[in-house]
Amino acid sequence: MIRTRTWIVIIAALAVAAAGAILLIRFFGAPGTTAEIVKGGEVLYTIDLDKVTTEYEIEIGDEDGDRNTVTVRPGMICVSSADCPDKICVNTGWASKNHPYPIICMPHELIIRIVGAEGEADAEAG
Repeated sequence: MIRTRTWIVIIAALAVAAAGAILLIRFFGAPGTTAEIVKGGEVLYTIDLDKVTTEYEIEIGDEDGDRNTVTVRPGMICVSSADCPDKICVNTGWASKNHPYPIICMPHELIIRIVGAEGEADAEAG
């Protein structure tokens, strides 16, 4: 029978290997460069952030009067203004290939996510 100390060493080695794999994927994996703007579950825009050369804005609204302004710059995207009460989407800041975190406006059902080359989300809230 394997002793307790051996089990501890095995579990610790597996934990270190798993942490190492996560770090390698996180820091050396090929991050996505495409942003998807999704409202109510429907993809409204797909933007290749590497091909953006000048800053521009996209106004997103609906029949209820909900409004978000999305600003796109070369390599990055953000919600620059919104008429939602909490402004979490505005305060999230810029998403990019180096910071592939989703920007979410829950009151307006708006999500901006960075996706990989195969169209799968690199970072997404489920």
